[in-house]
Amino acid sequence: MATFFPVGGVLVIATLLLPVSVVLGGFPAMMTLERAFPIDHRVHELSQLRARDRIRHGRMLQSSNGGGVIDFPIGGTFNPFLVGLYYTTVKLGSPPREFYVQIDTGSDVLWVGCNSCKGCPQSSGLKIQLNSFDPGSSSTASVISCSDKRCNAGYESSDSSCSPQNNQCIYTFNYGDGSGSSGYYVSDLFYLDTADGDSVTSNSSASIVFGCSTSLTGELMKPDRAVDGIFGFGQQEMSVISQLSSQGIAPKVFSHCLKGDDAGGGILVLGEIVDPNIVYTPLVPSQPHYNLNLESITVSGEKLPIDPSVFATSGSQGTIVDSGTTLAYLAEGAYNSLMDAISNAVSQYANPVVSHGIQCYSVSSSTNIFPQVSLNFAGGASMVLGPESYLIEQDSDAVSTTWCIGFQKSDTHDLTILGDLVLVDKIVVYDLAGQQIGWADYDCSMSVNVSTTGTKSVNTDPRKVDSSLQNEALKLTPITIISFLMLISMLNSFW
Repeated sequence: MATFFPVGGVLVIATLLLPVSVVLGGFPAMMTLERAFPIDHRVHELSQLRARDRIRHGRMLQSSNGGGVIDFPIGGTFNPFLVGLYYTTVKLGSPPREFYVQIDTGSDVLWVGCNSCKGCPQSSGLKIQLNSFDPGSSSTASVISCSDKRCNAGYESSDSSCSPQNNQCIYTFNYGDGSGSSGYYVSDLFYLDTADGDSVTSNSSASIVFGCSTSLTGELMKPDRAVDGIFGFGQQEMSVISQLSSQGIAPKVFSHCLKGDDAGGGILVLGEIVDPNIVYTPLVPSQPHYNLNLESITVSGEKLPIDPSVFATSGSQGTIVDSGTTLAYLAEGAYNSLMDAISNAVSQYANPVVSHGIQCYSVSSSTNIFPQVSLNFAGGASMVLGPESYLIEQDSDAVSTTWCIGFQKSDTHDLTILGDLVLVDKIVVYDLAGQQIGWADYDCSMSVNVSTTGTKSVNTDPRKVDSSLQNEALKLTPITIISFLMLISMLNSFW
């Protein structure tokens, strides 16, 4: 996840490995990237997962003629030992060209590498074929000028600025690890895959504005987990969600169900997944991203003694849902109380182990000794987490297994970030029109019902990205402690 803010008329994004916030419009805005480690390395220490989050930058419904739903395939996995990010494909231009883009609910803009891109990787360790976009080769492409109202729509959110030299609508994203992406906006056709039961058809398209990056720097240049670009699912005007909604093509709601196992994949639709177990909580008003009112935390049914002001939304404080962040981060006042409660619950059955500041436990029995944790939100909605939803296996032998707590202390002290650790294996609905987010535990390998009207729904199945990666998992081998310390030293130099 990353935080972005305007400086000198350009967009500056501070990438989060540990959640470090910078204020935008009264609250942090976030983006995520995952470009941290070579493919031939394995991450053994959970502290490395915290590190990965710093350099990560992290389906609306369509009532088309056939009554189908705009549907996206999903590739990648939550497991940082394999892939550690989720991505999809989009088709742009005439003739259409396919691009692999990371799914990022913490940013607004869809951008892909341009044919003239300096620093764009030419290959990917994800075993996908990378492409670049050439506006000159698309008969329907047009460059967005500074005076275009669609460019003006991005000024307020700092998603766009103007180049006086050539009158082009441009963007510049800089990341905390020293990497960056810059380019200009173009308008072209965006092709929509429509799912209706077992069939998926590409029967429609829409004209949208997206970014064409001409320069990548730093970690973005590395091929380890390279994709063609980023697909921002934020709620500002430059987002694809907002653009399609304003054209009447899709309502302003999208849903995902990300599989948490090593097979990965899941469901991503522009629309509202319908399930009787979904609970909703309102979004915090007048915030640019997905900010919720977390009111309390309970462990085994006991409310923790946390001052409610710890969760209040103000400035750089509050609670954010971001599917682009690997782990979950709690404000300092909440983290300490939670760790104490879990430690007390397992003290008779587990040996505490601290590794690089990460709280772990060595146990000879199952994870059932760990307590249930409940995050309680405004409106009476609770996110109930069993041990499997917040524990990460560190290592094991014939005698015992070491489990580490996936919740981490927020570096910003006051910011709580709910990442994939607690979002996988759940239906998550982002109802932007109704300004609410809902969730329910779910087996994301199963089909879901997606509402197409107030009374009709379409059955949608999980659909994977067509990639050789789906049949051959990446194998990451152990990195040395020296390499780990060098990595942490390098990253700390950016903060």
